[in-house]
Amino acid sequence: MHRQLSFDLPAKPALGRDDFFVAPSNAMAVAMLDASFSWPSGKLVLSGPRGAGKTHLVHVWASQSGARIIAATDLTEDKVPNLASGPVAVEDVPNIARDPQAQEALFHLHNMVLANGHALMLTGQPAPNLWGLTLADLQSRVQAATHVALEAPDDALLAVVLAKLFNDRQIMPKPDVIPYLVAHMDRSFEAAAQIVEQMDEISLSEGHTLSRPLAIRLLSQNQYEMSLESDPKDD
Repeated sequence: MHRQLSFDLPAKPALGRDDFFVAPSNAMAVAMLDASFSWPSGKLVLSGPRGAGKTHLVHVWASQSGARIIAATDLTEDKVPNLASGPVAVEDVPNIARDPQAQEALFHLHNMVLANGHALMLTGQPAPNLWGLTLADLQSRVQAATHVALEAPDDALLAVVLAKLFNDRQIMPKPDVIPYLVAHMDRSFEAAAQIVEQMDEISLSEGHTLSRPLAIRLLSQNQYEMSLESDPKDD
């Protein structure tokens, strides 16, 4: 199987609808992105932890609706008229909580998109009432949007997420690796992404296969490092 040749080559995530695994933790979000579903007020806030699938679902919706996608930190006032000519998804809105100009641009984009009869999606990690936007009019409009949250994964979803992350890197672990990881790792999407990246790097640098012993070694090392961080010793 083809492998990455250096650490600088990024993983290429598969972002199609068929690549997204529907589970109880995300079924509501998937249903609300169906092309036949009309959002109340024409806008939707999608929240969830890092790696939960927000970006994947944004791309699924964009492919269905023709929406354009922009990071909140890339939004400027001059881009608003062009973006507002169709449906739009703005990712990671909490990242502009300390940027008044970007918030003003998003406020105008919000109003113009809806006035033109198009749909607007906004994403962020915490619930929208915790986004901390300093522009009160924008924060109130965000909180008025329909909100759906991606929840922490169950065993089945975590296993599929791990398999997808390995596949995105074009690597194949031994059959007993994913069951071991699911049983022993921190139960979060962020942890899954970190573990897959670490296993790939170690296997490349040391020439090891993606085996259960490597998974055991990595989780033990991570737990040890976490214990040091939580219980620092005086010099």
